Amino acid sequence: MATKVEVQARNIRLTDRIKEHVEKKAGKLDHYLPAIEEAYVELTHLKAARNANDRNVAQVTVRGKGLILRTEERADEVLVAFDTAIDNLERQIDRYKGKHYHGRGDGRPASEVVEEQVTLEDTGELSPVIAKRKHFRILPMNELEAVEQMKLLGHDNFFVFYNAETSKVNVLYRRRNGSYGLIEPEVG
Repeated sequence: MATKVEVQARNIRLTDRIKEHVEKKAGKLDHYLPAIEEAYVELTHLKAARNANDRNVAQVTVRGKGLILRTEERADEVLVAFDTAIDNLERQIDRYKGKHYHGRGDGRPASEVVEEQVTLEDTGELSPVIAKRKHFRILPMNELEAVEQMKLLGHDNFFVFYNAETSKVNVLYRRRNGSYGLIEPEVG
């Protein structure tokens, strides 16, 4: 079964050649890890990048039963950025498989991140404090699995997860000295 691939382009004309290349390579990711169900690829051209080698950005996010992996790469050409991102993703998949993780999901498709953009009306008012909202399904995991997911996703600052051991939502964060901290909220 081929991976479902969604491609989005920002400030780039998505030609048939680019789209076919992306769909072909991203569609084969389930060969490396059968739990992968879908891949979301975002190709962006940043006109204001300081370095010409950072103008084209490829973000690849894969979701499957019990996993979310993400990578981002920059290059002077969009396909070079995408190919490098796929190579990095393959290394992440190898790391993921090497940890002997098995799907923790409940058999349902992986979460879909829904982004709601808050738009302003032409009223001249200031923008709202919350400019973007994300909704996602939290998978139960223990603290060590949360650390590994945080590393695999490339989240440098924090990671929100449902702690299967305490049955509570926790926030894992990286401290300045490189260690990790855990926030365990309690309703007051």
